[in-house]
Amino acid sequence: MALGDLDGDGDLDAFFANAGSLISPSDAIHDNQPDTVWLNDGEGLFTQSPQALSTGMAQAVALAMAGCAPTADLLRPPAPAPAPVPAPLPTSDDALLDDLEQRTFAFFRDTTPLRNGLAPDHWPRKSFASIAAVGFSLSAHVIGAGQGWISRAQARDLTLNTLRFFRDAPQGPAARGMTGHRGFYYHFLDMDSGERFGTCELSTVDTALLLMGVLHAAEYFNGNDAAETEIRRTAETLTERVDWRWAQHRPPSICHGWSPEGGFIPNDWKGYNEAMLVYLLALGTPGRAVAADSWGAWTSRSRCGDSASS
Repeated sequence: MALGDLDGDGDLDAFFANAGSLISPSDAIHDNQPDTVWLNDGEGLFTQSPQALSTGMAQAVALAMAGCAPTADLLRPPAPAPAPVPAPLPTSDDALLDDLEQRTFAFFRDTTPLRNGLAPDHWPRKSFASIAAVGFSLSAHVIGAGQGWISRAQARDLTLNTLRFFRDAPQGPAARGMTGHRGFYYHFLDMDSGERFGTCELSTVDTALLLMGVLHAAEYFNGNDAAETEIRRTAETLTERVDWRWAQHRPPSICHGWSPEGGFIPNDWKGYNEAMLVYLLALGTPGRAVAADSWGAWTSRSRCGDSASS
């Protein structure tokens, strides 16, 4: 028995007049392809992508699958959708930057969990945390509090939870169950446990990006209450325990990173790039500061057109 024509030419009577008797919900087979529905007419399989049907036809197929007869109105072509109205653009550069700033803050506010402050590496797909993103989130919450988009208390609580997490997270050379080693942190962390994700590297530059957010928060939360005092004290702990000299595998340069499986990465930070943060922190860490010649090693390749690292 033929099902009739579903290719859009209007010859649908044979199918829809008998839809209730020909097709039942148990006859519909979905093969995990969201854009395709397979219908069984008792003699074989018929397939038609809903994307090729009008809205009315798709609704009619759905009714047929439920054992109901569609009405004639469903077979009429749908009215064209109105053209979308674009959102008004900011009227000035300042307004554009204000809008961008607020949207950026809102992203971190909405995606960073309060319990540990581990900001996701990407969104909306399920993600691991990025320690660099955590640093950006800490700064975003400081800015949000300063702009009045979040209360100081809310920003303080998120910041304190984040710093406590990194202070207390396990450190060591083991490949599993650790968050960091020698004061550095793994580039990616499990969003729930906070432990190393996969086989990612212990990252010097991403640790630096995290610590810049930590220091930003420590400067902002300057109150004398117990919570803000703990933020500043914990920030000192996190920054001062980073063993930058250990990361100078080929001194005086600082290495990109390390892993338990492969040891030090065979590349150092040289040339004008984001590693300025690495060297500034390494030069200024009390008790663990690297020698001044490390700055010269970094700038040795800082020529116009040459920003590569080796």
